[in-house]
Amino acid sequence: MALLELKNIYQTFPLKDKEIVVLNNINLSVSEGEYVSLVGPSGCGKSTLLRIVAGLIKPTSGEVWFNGDKIQNVNPYTSFVFQTFGLLPWLDVTENITLGLEAKGINLKERLRKAFKYVDLVGLEGFEEAYPRELSGGMKQRVGIARALVMEPTLLLMDEPFTALDVFTAENLRGEIIKLWISGKLSLKCIFMVTHNIEEAIFLSDRIVIMSAHPGEIIGDVKTDLPRPRDRESEDFNKLYDKIYSMVISSTVINKEVKPV
Repeated sequence: MALLELKNIYQTFPLKDKEIVVLNNINLSVSEGEYVSLVGPSGCGKSTLLRIVAGLIKPTSGEVWFNGDKIQNVNPYTSFVFQTFGLLPWLDVTENITLGLEAKGINLKERLRKAFKYVDLVGLEGFEEAYPRELSGGMKQRVGIARALVMEPTLLLMDEPFTALDVFTAENLRGEIIKLWISGKLSLKCIFMVTHNIEEAIFLSDRIVIMSAHPGEIIGDVKTDLPRPRDRESEDFNKLYDKIYSMVISSTVINKEVKPV
């Protein structure tokens, strides 16, 4: 049985005197043990779909099922890593990490125990009492990742988590994320990530789901059976890159051609 199921998801948003179709007939299943990336051109509804999975947006029609339960409100099995960090500047690292635990009523001793566990896992040792203004972009995102992981979710949702980082920091964090994922040290059963970076998707993912330009529809679902660690210079890596890139570009051109002038 699939862990996550999206059934006939259709999403519109009002724009002046009309409705804009953002997502059209999305059907997708994600199984336990999968790292799935969602790629596609800007504006195709990738981030909207991620928020529907999290229960932050209710779809216009269609259903989200997780672990056999139909999700009606906020999805209790998920945690979210945002592109823009989303840290509270008046809280230190430990307080930012434990914010969700505090909201759930977890006592201070248990909050700190869990926080220190994930501080160690994501490489934040020595920064427990630092404030966001004292951290680099990479360190801020480590806090965001720890804040998501400390909730011990079944599904981790990540919305372009490395886009706001410089090239070297992003590369380092990608490597650390995949090491954590395959280490078995986390509660996670699957990861669902949005990215514009096809190379990043191939490097990290077990599957890559490709969406068309507006309105967003799934036009491809590609398995990445490359051995880890993955070699970006390998022929197989580059063939897969070319295949996915062609699908994304083709969908963009087709959608542009059918738009009225």
